[in-house]
Amino acid sequence: MHLDKLGKKHITQLFTAMLKLEDVDECYSFFEDLCTVNEVKSLAQRFEVAKMLKKGYTYNKIEEATGASTATISRVKRCLDYGEGGYNLIIDRLEKEE
Repeated sequence: MHLDKLGKKHITQLFTAMLKLEDVDECYSFFEDLCTVNEVKSLAQRFEVAKMLKKGYTYNKIEEATGASTATISRVKRCLDYGEGGYNLIIDRLEKEE
């Protein structure tokens, strides 16, 4: 499902608000208000799965390290390979900063 089908105005508003966050502490505050703890954990888990896939880890190793299901790992893999490039963009930027 593409995000533009979910109500572009509201999604753009959310993303614009997220871009106003200035540091990690503000992210914690915003996401704690916006999401449940489990939703934030799921997002963080998917991002960790993406980083591990890019580094060449096996599904078994990723499952052990993150607790992600093979279905979640497969979904993230599909996004890395055929998605919009969002994971790759951010992971590459973070790696450049290290």
